[in-house]
Amino acid sequence: MVDRLVFEDRGYILARSEEPGGRGLNASRVIHSFGGKTFAVLTAGGEEGERLSTMVTLLGFRTDIVKIRNRSRANLTISDKQGLTVKLNELGPEINTDELKLVYKAVENAIKKASWLMLCGSIPPGVPAHFYNELIELARSQNVNTLLDTDGDALTHGLEAKPTVVTPNQLEAERLLGKVLITRSQCMEAVDRIQVLGAEAVILSLGSRGAIGKSGEEMWEALPPRVDALTPIGAGDAMAAAFVWAMEKKKSFAESLRWGVAAGTASAKLPGIQFASLQQSREIYRNVEIRPAR
Repeated sequence: MVDRLVFEDRGYILARSEEPGGRGLNASRVIHSFGGKTFAVLTAGGEEGERLSTMVTLLGFRTDIVKIRNRSRANLTISDKQGLTVKLNELGPEINTDELKLVYKAVENAIKKASWLMLCGSIPPGVPAHFYNELIELARSQNVNTLLDTDGDALTHGLEAKPTVVTPNQLEAERLLGKVLITRSQCMEAVDRIQVLGAEAVILSLGSRGAIGKSGEEMWEALPPRVDALTPIGAGDAMAAAFVWAMEKKKSFAESLRWGVAAGTASAKLPGIQFASLQQSREIYRNVEIRPAR
């Protein structure tokens, strides 16, 4: 956290912390804090990977850490007191064929007792863009639902495997469709188009404007209350995790969407990369409006 983010002038660091991260790990942290059961599969290599492995053991849920030769990446997030955030990510470590087989095997073992498989984050260098397709097909063979939260070619190819739900944010949806989304009707049209590309259900995250979701023929809009956002980075991870948590509790798609938006909004209010608790999310949930989008 810094006092201000400005160009060609200095700001002052007010606080700093180091946290284990990544979209999938973030999602597991949220589900665990909500009281759900989760199992995270991740890779770790080099000195950064050793620190990551140590920090992960303190999170309180089960993990399978696949060791890789190259060092894990370190990402830098800088936020100021007004909520302006800059996120700088290193390129992910290259993963070779043998290491990728170990990742696949770890997922194969993990989903034997699972009801949902969340595929979160970008595809590292050296990993084929269709790797998520293989995992979605694996999950389907075990009658496990899938949530796909990625970008670029991995998203384009992943949709071909027909995931249960896909959760792009606005920028990811714009890159996927090659179209800028400005109006509400354009966002609704984008949800329709993404569903046609293969997803059974779609949740389009719109940041402070909430989300539009579609399952089957029903489209819903979840509108959060106005809040002072401190760090929106990670809010999408919280939204996806809370959605899955709610679906696992047999809540309807609309109510699960409402919970997702509540958790994302509550997390955006917190400084640094922190995630809202169940109680904090419940307070926001009461003020999230859910309504048919058509």
